[in-house]
Amino acid sequence: MADRFDLIVLGAGSGGLAAAKRAASHGARVAIVEGDRVGGTCVIRGCVPKKLLVYGSAYRHLLADAASYGWQIGPIEHDPAVLLAAVRAEVDRLNHLHIGLLAKAGVELVRGWGRFSGPDAVAVSGADGQQRELTAERILIAVGGRPQRPEIHGAELAWVSDDMFLLERLPEHVVVVGAGFIACEFAGILHGLGVKVTQLVRRDRLLRDFDGEAAEAVREAMAEEGIGIRFGCRPLSITGSTPGDLVVALDDGDTIDCGGVLLATGRRPFLEGLDLEAAGIAVQEGRIPVDGDQTTNVPTIFAVGDVTDRICLTPVAIDEGRAFADTVYGGKPRRVNHDLVASAVFSQPELAGVGLTEEQAIERHGSEGIRVHRARFRPMSRALPARGPRVLLKLIVEANGGRVLGCHMVGEHAAEIIQMAAISIGMGATKADFDRTMALHPTLAEEFVTLPD
Repeated sequence: MADRFDLIVLGAGSGGLAAAKRAASHGARVAIVEGDRVGGTCVIRGCVPKKLLVYGSAYRHLLADAASYGWQIGPIEHDPAVLLAAVRAEVDRLNHLHIGLLAKAGVELVRGWGRFSGPDAVAVSGADGQQRELTAERILIAVGGRPQRPEIHGAELAWVSDDMFLLERLPEHVVVVGAGFIACEFAGILHGLGVKVTQLVRRDRLLRDFDGEAAEAVREAMAEEGIGIRFGCRPLSITGSTPGDLVVALDDGDTIDCGGVLLATGRRPFLEGLDLEAAGIAVQEGRIPVDGDQTTNVPTIFAVGDVTDRICLTPVAIDEGRAFADTVYGGKPRRVNHDLVASAVFSQPELAGVGLTEEQAIERHGSEGIRVHRARFRPMSRALPARGPRVLLKLIVEANGGRVLGCHMVGEHAAEIIQMAAISIGMGATKADFDRTMALHPTLAEEFVTLPD
């Protein structure tokens, strides 16, 4: 006999956890189904461990600059295995923490992989082979996404981003394939940990979803740091054996010998094994389309997060999950605003932005309809070492009225600064509002309120 709930959540990642706990707080009886570790991509194999690796790799630059501040440091050795193990330990801690938070919230964690057996039913296959049938008035799909491998010969010999957090040691040379934020972040991490990095980019620029000038500033800094970036080429095949003995053949006829290949070539919704057709759920171009209330084409089935393939960011999934629960179970109807979402690339240097890029602003308002205010300079932290990347700060402003349409930055603490800028832009701030704000000196952020007209 099936166990009955008010809500079944498929997937214990950021969106699913947020929805389940919030619905339970409103009095719903909730089950959350997860066949992998609780925490999802962000906690287990994404944002959190990646940012820890960024911090760890950044010490190379700090130690190199120490002498310019009077610190005499002797020979330095680094063991990436220690960092990788410490990151995994922290992930384990967070995994257990989230399990405890579910129990505290009164959400039942059902271990196993769930699939639809009807519009109100989910069959769960546990690791022990046991089957369990669940039914509910409503079902929420929050299974997230997975890295995708390009269809090239030998792709199975390469890593995807998930694999990077399982490594116990690093090779001397890694080829990174891709131009997006995952590729650029891992290129910086690996380089900072002493690995030679060659990044292969199919087109002619990095980070195409971000402001072009900001992306170019990142590329410039990466190249100056010694990361080899090859544009206009792609891998045709990967041969050899792992670990440590691979050959990447390129479409320009060249080959690269390396110890590892990271395929950072995008992610897609993880729909395999869900049996969506059993519930009549529509799929469009590999994703589950939803309306503003997160509702699929089936009125009692909902979806949040990366599986909808709209804005694939952890805070967006969390807010979608909470908005769903507040609307359905809390008597507080609300919809998520996807129009103004800040985003960051934890490259080295860091890039962050909110609002329209310069390219988007020109497309919407025309080149005569906007004004671009920018500053490019070496930050004070780089004054004594007298080297390192320059900072870029940029405001995109509507010519008629002065409303700030976009705010972008490349440099130290960019994400922290843009998070605060997002508040003012969301409130409709103008360039005059920025100008009226007294500068906090000496800081990087003060340049946003002292930009010349």
